[in-house]
Amino acid sequence: MSERAIVLSSAPQVERLLARLNDRSIVLVGMMGAGKTSVGRRLAERLALPFVDADHEIEVAAGMSVSEIFETRGESDFRIGEAKVIARLLGGGRKVIATGGGAFMNGTTRANIAREAISVWLKADPDVLMRRVRKRANRPLLRTADPDATLRALLVQREPVYQLADVTVESRDIPQEQVVDALFAALADRLDQENKPT
Repeated sequence: MSERAIVLSSAPQVERLLARLNDRSIVLVGMMGAGKTSVGRRLAERLALPFVDADHEIEVAAGMSVSEIFETRGESDFRIGEAKVIARLLGGGRKVIATGGGAFMNGTTRANIAREAISVWLKADPDVLMRRVRKRANRPLLRTADPDATLRALLVQREPVYQLADVTVESRDIPQEQVVDALFAALADRLDQENKPT
């Protein structure tokens, strides 16, 4: 681990960040393949907070996989359930929450996140996203004739909304601990700015 990572992980730095976070959760938003789950787990571990993957919670609540929900009930039904699950997670105490790629597009969900949490957009280039999502075949929105074009079209549609997040952190092809370092630093900067006297 780098010296910077050690400094960022020190108990006083973590305690300062958590004190400024108050009772809010940290919600990771962004495209499929951005690393929300893997980075979120590592951030939660560093902060000694619970970690929750919203898609997993949706699957538990529905008793079927996200792909199965899309196939049997359709995307609109999935989005309704997704909004309900995220609202429940936000009300259940401070934690790190990884959301699905489309969750932040819902205006009510964005308002709930703004009220109950601090949002972080894990931003990644289309080529990086495509390399990552190719490794798994469980992305219902990419079951098209041209998955690459579909992903790029989704990104064009969603990026203006992702930009509304409180914090933006680049998710690049580097060791994930370095992404967590950058995320921790960005959160600390944002929370320090919030606490500056006016």
